[in-house]
Order: sequence, then C-alpha cells, then structure tokens
Amino acid sequence: MIERELTVTNRLGLHARATAKLVQVLAAFRSSVTLTAKGREINAKSIMGVMLLAAGQGTPVKLRVEGEDEIAAADAVIDLFDRRFDEDS
Repeated sequence: MIERELTVTNRLGLHARATAKLVQVLAAFRSSVTLTAKGREINAKSIMGVMLLAAGQGTPVKLRVEGEDEIAAADAVIDLFDRRFDEDS
C-alpha cells in the first residue's frame, strides 16, 4: 500500500475538468485508489466521489493506492497533481 500527502495546487481545484482527467488516468489501473480530504474518503475512480470532495486550491489531500499496479497508479496521480492537471502555466 502506498500513502502520500498531496496538495491541490491548480487554481480551480478539483473541478469537473480536473476530476475527469484524474478519473481517466486511473481507469488504466487495477489498484484501489482513494482520496481523503475534509474528513471524507472517496473512491478516486468515481467522478461523483471526487467532485463531492469540493477540494479547492490549497486543500490537502491524502492519496492511498493498494493493488498489483499501485506504484504506477500512485506515480500517475502524483504526476497529475504536480502538473496542476495541465491547467496552470
């Protein structure tokens, strides 16, 4: 199991476009992926779940990945957060 603390740094936070990108990236992996923020834990492969986090810029998020391809899945999520969901220049 991999756990990592992340921070939402893109200007608009986890809005619809960023959430769709996250879910799309995770669709390629078999591992279970959860995000926890503001006292809620959600399935990161669920658009509705991620949207319910209402995680704006600066929100700390805990990533937990467990499964056969957990390293690659965690790396993909971390990279997406690091790239600010390709939204900010």
